[in-house]
Order: sequence, then structure tokens, then C-alpha cells
Amino acid sequence: MWPNISAAPFLLTGFPGLEAAHHWISIPFSVVYMSVLLGNGTLLYLIKDDHHLHEPMYYFLAMLAGTDLMVTLTTMPTVMGVLWLNIREINHGSCFLQAYFIHSLSVVESGILLAMAYDRFVAICTPLRYNSILTNSRVMKVGLGLLMRGFLSLIPPILPLYWFPYCRSHVLSHAFCLHQDVMKLACADITFNRIYPVVLVSLTFFLDALIIVFSYILILKTVMGIASGEERAKALNTCVSHISCVLVFYVTVIGLTFIHRFGKHAPHVVHITMSYVYFLFPPLMNPIIYSMKTKQIQRSIIRLFSGCSRA
Repeated sequence: MWPNISAAPFLLTGFPGLEAAHHWISIPFSVVYMSVLLGNGTLLYLIKDDHHLHEPMYYFLAMLAGTDLMVTLTTMPTVMGVLWLNIREINHGSCFLQAYFIHSLSVVESGILLAMAYDRFVAICTPLRYNSILTNSRVMKVGLGLLMRGFLSLIPPILPLYWFPYCRSHVLSHAFCLHQDVMKLACADITFNRIYPVVLVSLTFFLDALIIVFSYILILKTVMGIASGEERAKALNTCVSHISCVLVFYVTVIGLTFIHRFGKHAPHVVHITMSYVYFLFPPLMNPIIYSMKTKQIQRSIIRLFSGCSRA
């Protein structure tokens, strides 16, 4: 049976009722998108160019920045197309591919935050074995494993979308494609597509968050055993950036989940706005957090700009 790709295209939605203001709304979106690209692009360049940052902690940070860049580049074309040019149509293949990348990268990002927690756990709880445990080859294997976990786990729910018939409304609720949006438009049995994401979220986001919390309990226990108050503060300070990024990511995840589950009577614009916060706020904040809280990153930025000024 061939995929059902000949049906009418889906219609993306910007901000319902505010179509006349889409050009104005596009201004802050453009600023945020450019900031995300600049911030994460700069982080990647610094980590590649500065040998002081060639350590496991920064390799994981580079993975996080790369994932944030990919999420942004996945959503930006359709969002800005709707806001700038009112281009609402998207064919089925492009829509399903966009949904696949959006959801896969979200799982990847959750995994990277877990790997960064493990990095801090090893650095603080077993510092003498840090370099022998987190070798470059192991960091690369962890990164590849996280990519495979994210992209392979999303194939089962996305693939059936190609074969579903779509005989209901073709209007989507966002300016980008999400699995849960497309699934509801199908005139077919979508039981698997309803159950699988719940199981997947439990085994990825929820389990990752639990392990991160457990890791920090062990880290805190180790830090409290350090006699010197100065050394305790120094150890905890290396975790501040990661904890901040974890909170930014999981607070937006929880917020989006609560809005979808319990905010059925909330205005539709609230649901849409929360979705944009989920996809834009972590990529915007992550480079800012690490630039403000990590001295090595700050020194690297200073070296970069001082080198540019001399040139």
C-alpha cells in the first residue's frame, strides 16, 4: 500500500484573530530566532576553536547547542513563512518530516541534559577517575547513542502518518507540524499513536528527569562531605549552569503538558504561545546561562573579541 501523499495539503496557523498583526508579531520572533542562532553558533565556534574548552563538559555543551540550533532551523522556516508571507500550506511529506525532527530533537535534548548530569556526577564524586571514565571516544559514543535513541524512537508514531487518510479539516493549530496535531486529523484508528507517545515520554523525559534528580542528590551528598566551605562552593558552582538549563527545559515541558491536559478552556492563543515558549525559550537561554555562569566560556569570549579588536 502506497503512502497517502496525494491528499490536500495541511494549513498552518499563526495567531488566530491576530492575522492583521502578524507582521508586528514577526519582529520579536525574528529577534529571538537571530539571538538563538547567534548564541548557539557562537558557543559551537568557541568550543571548536578554543583548546581550553576541549573537555567532556564542553563537548556535551556543544551537543546541546547543536541540538538547539537544529530545533530552531526546523521550526523557523514555516513560522516566519506564516508570519511574514502568510504561507500556510504545507504538503504532507514536509509536515511529517518536520514533526519527526521536532519530536526527535526534543528527546535528544533531554538525553543530553542527562549526560551532562552524569558528567557533573563523575567530576565531583570521582574526580580522580574523571579523565579515564569520560574519554573522548566515550563522549562520542554517548552522543551517537543519544542521537539514535531520539531519532529511532520517533519512527513508530511518525511512519503511520504517511498512510493515514485525512478526510477531516486540514487546519493545524500551530505554524509548525506536531505529531499530536496531525494525528487528530486522521480518519483512522489512532490508538497506537495515542498510547505510544505516553510510553515514550515516560521512558525518556520522565525517566531522564528522575535520574538527573537522583544524580544531584548524590552530588549534594558528596559536596556536603567536603570539609572546606570554599571547596564546597566551588564544586556546586560548576553545577549551577547545568541545573539552570535543566530547570528551563523541564519547567517549559511541564508548563506545556499542563496547558494541554488541564487548560482546555484556556484561550487558544495561550496554547499556541506556550508551544512557542517551549521551542524557543530553552535554545535562547542555554547560551546566555553558560556565558554568564561559566568562567571558561567568559574567558573564551574575551579572547575572541580581543583577538578581533587586534585584527
